[in-house]
Amino acid sequence: MRRAMADAPVGDDVYREDPTVNRLQERVAELLGKEAALFVPSGTMGNQLCLRTLTRPGAEVIVHEKAHVLNYEGGSAAALSGLQLRPISGSHGLLDPADVEGAIRPVGEHFARTGAIEIENTHNTCGGTIWPLERMKAVAEVARAHRIPVHLDGARLWNAHIASGTPLDVYAANADSVSVCFSKGLGAPVGSAIAGRADFVEEARSNRKRYGGAMRQAGILAAAALYALDHHLDRLAVDHENAARLARFLEEVPGVELAHPVQTNILIVDVGPLGLHADQVLAALKEQGVLCGMASWDCVRFVTHLDVSSEQVELAGETAAHVLTSLGGKPKPVRAGK
Repeated sequence: MRRAMADAPVGDDVYREDPTVNRLQERVAELLGKEAALFVPSGTMGNQLCLRTLTRPGAEVIVHEKAHVLNYEGGSAAALSGLQLRPISGSHGLLDPADVEGAIRPVGEHFARTGAIEIENTHNTCGGTIWPLERMKAVAEVARAHRIPVHLDGARLWNAHIASGTPLDVYAANADSVSVCFSKGLGAPVGSAIAGRADFVEEARSNRKRYGGAMRQAGILAAAALYALDHHLDRLAVDHENAARLARFLEEVPGVELAHPVQTNILIVDVGPLGLHADQVLAALKEQGVLCGMASWDCVRFVTHLDVSSEQVELAGETAAHVLTSLGGKPKPVRAGK
């Protein structure tokens, strides 16, 4: 990947003259079945550009209560676009079409206009949950019936595609705008892309400039994303296998519960039944060389990725099970061949 970055032909992307950026944008648009795409520095910027471009200040966006755009993007929808986000609940990060329709504001001067509906596939804080295609279609049908655009936060859409076999463009067909990320499971150092109709992307390009996201010789970064698409997409299946392997170790600790079914490369482990806080577990695991994150005060988040081998996952699982046992649980007998 670094060799590809060093060898990349570059130009000035502000003037649309960077051939590597142009090639990446064409590639993403083709993969997602959209008219055009735009390279951006980060997933947060991608999501926020889409919401800003689909809506207008003072509008409301319907989101899941644990959505990334609501909880992990620094309040930027309000700060930068004048949008308010309306969270609704849904099992494992999935919105119910009836709940979405019920959350759409009536037309009237007292109410914020419902400007967009946002969905996240896979859903980060709900354990990498994959949206069933039929559920996505049902939500999209509600949106279209009310002439409301849909944004798909597809930072991990690659994972949903590999795990389910559903083509990327089939998922993307249910949204007016899509964001995808190269710097998570695909392993590029920087970058995301957004895609949609050509006129949408043209307006988003202007908003990208306002948000400080226009770059010059960005082909150095785009080359890494292209390399990732060529070499790291299919291997996401290994990460999914490793996540399932890690889950089997953790499930052996009495009192430990998985907050969501393990479908891709993310595990959310509930340590509350052990009487533990997540920060206690994080500190204890870090001392033993296992790094993870906090999903909530009583939930720990593990993510498998291309820099962690199957052997390392086995070691991490054994270590985590031992640490959790010593902190508050007692191990079940390990089955033969486990």
